[in-house]
Amino acid sequence: MVGSFSSIGPSIRRRIDRWAPPPAAEGRTVLVTGATSGLGLATANELARLGATVCLVGRDRERTAAARRGASSLGRAQVLSETANLGDLEQVKALFVRLTGRLDRLDAVIHNAGVLFHTRQLSPQGTEATATIHLLAPFVLTEGLQPLLRASAPSRVITMTSGGMYAQRFDLEQLVAPSGEYDGVKAYACAKRAQVVLTHEWQRRHGPGGIDFHVVHPGWVDTPGLSHGLPGFARLLRPILRSPPDGADTAVWLAGGRPGQPPGGQLWLDRRPRGEYRLPWTWMPSACRVAGGEALWAWCHAQAAEVVGGGAAR
Repeated sequence: MVGSFSSIGPSIRRRIDRWAPPPAAEGRTVLVTGATSGLGLATANELARLGATVCLVGRDRERTAAARRGASSLGRAQVLSETANLGDLEQVKALFVRLTGRLDRLDAVIHNAGVLFHTRQLSPQGTEATATIHLLAPFVLTEGLQPLLRASAPSRVITMTSGGMYAQRFDLEQLVAPSGEYDGVKAYACAKRAQVVLTHEWQRRHGPGGIDFHVVHPGWVDTPGLSHGLPGFARLLRPILRSPPDGADTAVWLAGGRPGQPPGGQLWLDRRPRGEYRLPWTWMPSACRVAGGEALWAWCHAQAAEVVGGGAAR
């Protein structure tokens, strides 16, 4: 695991698999959330360098504007920006309404925004903040942008996960209302596992309409988020942590890939499909995975409908 998830992984796989540079992305429009630092900023910068029209989303107006200026300087690509706090579903609703009016196409959405809270927090709507940012916000945004994604099909939605999800079995009840004392690391890992479950359900529902859904594990990356969320882990492994561009590579590669290729519904690490289970107690039979995906989608739908109505939850 250390060799695979650390900087050793891409350095070896790049040579063994003879990686080509990510494809040029002229003519493609890509939305990147959490784009002001770390993985999101590296992703946005590389897509801009490759010629894509990039729309950056951040929660701080000044930092988002600075990220937009930086990405704009990398080439001739058009770089747009939007400010929204994805921990507030009302702001997420306003974001997809603005984007629908502003963009004439959308080839890819990269859900990168994330945070690890050390104390239990709630969104303005009363939902647990970790689940809100990692699941409900991407759900509302993706469902609200369905018309644009369908009109631009074949299109794709890419979600950044974390290796922490390997330690957790999917449990909707614990995700929605965790029992006992709050554990921020566990809540984060549970939400990341749930992102994989939701990706499969999205693929089942929307894949036939030309929208493919992928999950990307970026490896262990040296980012401000890691230093803040897991400072001891970051200090211990800093010499072998990946750079943000290395962590962003697979998402960039997928966002600019050939239409319809590779097929959706997969978890990726370093441009290879990966297994979703490494620990036996997290494994679920196929029927339970499908039932879990349906239940998770229904929960997200119900929460979103309370805030934004039926327009963003189909």
